[in-house]
Amino acid sequence: MKNLILLIIVLPIALGVGLLATPERVFAQRKQLCIAAGACMVLCGALAVLALCGVGSDTLVLFRLIDTIPVYFALDGLGRLFVGIVTLVFLLAGLFAFSYMTHEKKEKRYYGFYLITYGVLLGLGCAGNLVTLYLFYEIMTLVSMPLVIHEETREAIMAALKYLFYSFCGAYMALFGIYVLYQYADTLDFVAGGSLDMDRLVQSGNTGLMLVAAFCIILGFGVKAGSFPMHAWLPTAHPVAPAPASAFLSGIIVKGGILAVVRTVYYCIGAAFLRGTWVQMVWLTLAVITIVMGSALAYKEKMLKKRLAYSTVSNLSYIMLGLAVMTPEAFTGSMLHIVFHAIIKCTLFLFAGAVITATGEGKVSAYAGLGRKMPVLFWSYTIVSLGLIGIPPTSGLVSKWYLGVGSLQAEAAGGIGVFTWLAPLALLVSALLTAGYLLPISIQGFLGEKREKEPEKQQNKKQEISKEPPILMLAPIVILAVLTIVFGISPFYMPLIDFIRSFSAGLL
Repeated sequence: MKNLILLIIVLPIALGVGLLATPERVFAQRKQLCIAAGACMVLCGALAVLALCGVGSDTLVLFRLIDTIPVYFALDGLGRLFVGIVTLVFLLAGLFAFSYMTHEKKEKRYYGFYLITYGVLLGLGCAGNLVTLYLFYEIMTLVSMPLVIHEETREAIMAALKYLFYSFCGAYMALFGIYVLYQYADTLDFVAGGSLDMDRLVQSGNTGLMLVAAFCIILGFGVKAGSFPMHAWLPTAHPVAPAPASAFLSGIIVKGGILAVVRTVYYCIGAAFLRGTWVQMVWLTLAVITIVMGSALAYKEKMLKKRLAYSTVSNLSYIMLGLAVMTPEAFTGSMLHIVFHAIIKCTLFLFAGAVITATGEGKVSAYAGLGRKMPVLFWSYTIVSLGLIGIPPTSGLVSKWYLGVGSLQAEAAGGIGVFTWLAPLALLVSALLTAGYLLPISIQGFLGEKREKEPEKQQNKKQEISKEPPILMLAPIVILAVLTIVFGISPFYMPLIDFIRSFSAGLL
């Protein structure tokens, strides 16, 4: 088990570096590159699945920063959940890329950094303590930036720099909090319920400083999750990346910030220390603002990929809201939404890539009538849209139900004041706005009539759209759409809920 944990992290990084270092002449034909990259992805994914099926929580120490702070890996319940969803999206977005990237340049570089980013994300999921997590969190920003900058346009370069600036600012803010936490924690290892030494903290008289440090950690790691007021990088960076990279960024990489918040609040600081404090109230306030604001901005946006990016801002704060409520039901809802949002948002960005490739248009108004020509693609889009709204029998309803119920039950756990009813209200308002910015695409796609273009533009059009996207693009979208329904049916989501409760029992 120890060696397998190390292997699933090191192998994709090594294969990615090897792919980048391989001379271009080795892949004389594109087919050879796709076969090599595909083989690497399948091998890495298979090993990750094998690790997930393993039993036990063996630890593997790499080295020690100082005597009391090792850098090591361990795979617990939360880590398994994260590694599992990362692997699912990695494989399906990778499959989509083999067809999509035919019109992109520098494919070898893309696949190389895609593999490296996957390995780093697994390292983040398998981190055994807060220092190890922080190291991989920082590396994740660096290795994922080439996915944002891939097209090398001025817009892509500026978006990548913005992504880098925001991410590093947030990480340094979190680092300050970790410094303070280290002074008053028994260990920086992940301990269910937290490891703060309350006697030492109270005697020092620095309880207020510890609360400030906790807020810095939440706000700092929340940057990656697109939380207000540090959300502006996300709708800038995600739309400029290639569609499969956008799917991976919006579905998975942003969850790295969520994972860091969960590890810090529930495994290091402890929810009991923050419950009822100003930190919890401000956290709830920022989450509610971001939920409504992100949905409203998505509703107003005309460009599809940017609309989906604002949607990610909103939905990640669903997760943050559940974590801030600090009740078992809300925590379960947050963990469920990590999984379901990753599946749904990956599908939406892959759909965006498919229709933009077919039409050459990024505006949602250009897709009228396409549903009749590409019914499988548009029905898949409609299903996952219903999932994001929270319409039964899709998975989105399940996670939102637990988030809403958890908020209403918070009064019995100490109370969250006005947020007892304001949080569920924000979820309902966001659901209405989500319906307003997603479903019109389906309605116009199936029922609308395409506007005729000007003659000169019509001449430049490559071909008339008359069929579904290629199978390599369509298959991942259909699979994820099916999963959106499957996880909305009790026999399939109940085992997942039981698994979440198995590792969250001692956290609250």
